Amino acid sequence: MKNNVLAGALIALGVALGGWFICLGINHFASKDRAVSVKGLSTREVQADYAVWPLSYAASGNDLPSLYAYLGTVTDKVKKHLISLGFEESDLRQGSISVEDNWSSYYGDRRPEYKYTLNTSVIVSTDKVELVVASQGKEAELLKEGLIVSTQRWNLDYQFNGLPELKPSMIEEATQNARAVAQKFADDAQCELGSIRRASQGQFSVESDEYQPWVKHVRVVTTVDYFLN
Repeated sequence: MKNNVLAGALIALGVALGGWFICLGINHFASKDRAVSVKGLSTREVQADYAVWPLSYAASGNDLPSLYAYLGTVTDKVKKHLISLGFEESDLRQGSISVEDNWSSYYGDRRPEYKYTLNTSVIVSTDKVELVVASQGKEAELLKEGLIVSTQRWNLDYQFNGLPELKPSMIEEATQNARAVAQKFADDAQCELGSIRRASQGQFSVESDEYQPWVKHVRVVTTVDYFLN
């Protein structure tokens, strides 16, 4: 009889201990699943450090050799004008020349006056970004010499090449911002903020200011998951 009672007590104790360990396990896994996912943002406003500025022009005529020679004269005048603004010869390069045969593509009874039109450009490629900004509109001075030179805003490319140097500090700032958000969430939930469960870095974006395209807006967003204890 005593043996039966002892055996029953041991079975009851085993069931109780088993239930207690199961409960601990459930609580352990439940706590592991308690996490918060937050995003951290870092932004910078920087100046472009390189510019590519094409100045386009054209000439029309019926004799290709003389037309080509005239285009060379125009190119020399455009380069001289740019150098007078403060650019150096090394900042300038000749663009490719395209030839249009106007007589082969016209329709109707009236043939164009000139058979050929040659298009080309002088391209400014420089780190003198402030000089490029200050020179906008001054190509109109070439009109005094009878030269029509055009620049299109969408062809003027302001570039920023300093992103590799910015990345470490911006990632650090975005991560700190994410932790601050997670800490506020943990405080509101009356729990402790734990270690990082998972983290991912978003893509860096560099966008031009709408009104000042030489000003660049750099942005990165990081996503971090924290355990909550």
